[in-house]
Amino acid sequence: MNTDDINLAYKVRHALNENLDALPASTTERLAAARARALSRKKPDAPRAAARQGKRPLFDFRSLFSSTNLARLGVVAPMLALVIGMGGVYQHEQQQRLAAMAEADAAVLADELPLTAYLDHGFNAYVESQQRQQ
Repeated sequence: MNTDDINLAYKVRHALNENLDALPASTTERLAAARARALSRKKPDAPRAAARQGKRPLFDFRSLFSSTNLARLGVVAPMLALVIGMGGVYQHEQQQRLAAMAEADAAVLADELPLTAYLDHGFNAYVESQQRQQ
């Protein structure tokens, strides 16, 4: 039974209920007898159908593209892009910082300085000034 059939049944029931008092007694008796016959012929509900009503599929493609899910996707997608972009910027800055430190270390190791220069407190200031000039 599809939704059109169900809607029609509800409309017929509503129309009959509205005019129930105006129907003659013989018509109401015939309707009661017809209802009793219909209920006696009704097939029992299958147990699989009752069990299936409570279960939902693991993944429903139709509900994936509902308006609420699309609205959520409209919020989540830019936030995800922002997080990925910020992570990329952070990685780039880290690489730049490591490259600058490696360059400073290579320059210090390549220079011919006496060992006492490394013990001097002003040596760090000298290295920093060299880094600023480059």
